[in-house]
Amino acid sequence: MKSCARNAAYCAVILAAFLLHAIPAAAQVMSPPAKAGCKFTDGKTIKVIYSSPRMRGRKIFGDLVPYGEEWRMGADEATSLETNGNLLVGGKPVPAGRYTLFALPTPTKWTLIISKKVGEWGIPYPGAQFDFARIEMNVSKLDAPLENFTISFDETGESCTMKLDWETTRAAIPMTEKK
Repeated sequence: MKSCARNAAYCAVILAAFLLHAIPAAAQVMSPPAKAGCKFTDGKTIKVIYSSPRMRGRKIFGDLVPYGEEWRMGADEATSLETNGNLLVGGKPVPAGRYTLFALPTPTKWTLIISKKVGEWGIPYPGAQFDFARIEMNVSKLDAPLENFTISFDETGESCTMKLDWETTRAAIPMTEKK
């Protein structure tokens, strides 16, 4: 009888250890961390760090991500932009440094928000008093729905176009070095 109780206790400890490790792993699968970057011909770089949520059968824009409200561009921690070169983002000057990115989506246009406040969780939006700039983005439709929210760059040496793709929407903005 003691042997049976000892085995049951051993199994319970193993099961508890498994569950403690499985829960954080499951949470990461929901919105895993991701990075995107671009390098200019002179070696200056742009780096974006974000979390990549999944659609999982949900309506995204206009529902999960409401129109007309500032959005953290991903999940979990706020999306960060770091650059070691002075930029023109959509034609507006942005000095080298670290920023937080938000977007303001509407059915017909999107606005990129570059915030001076860094290191915060993704929600709530810290407020317009921390905005460095608000810049209109180009919006288009994707050919097919995209399950994973993705930030990427089209790199052409002198220009980096940042693209936000999710569901059936692409919002894009050019970033060039300010010389």
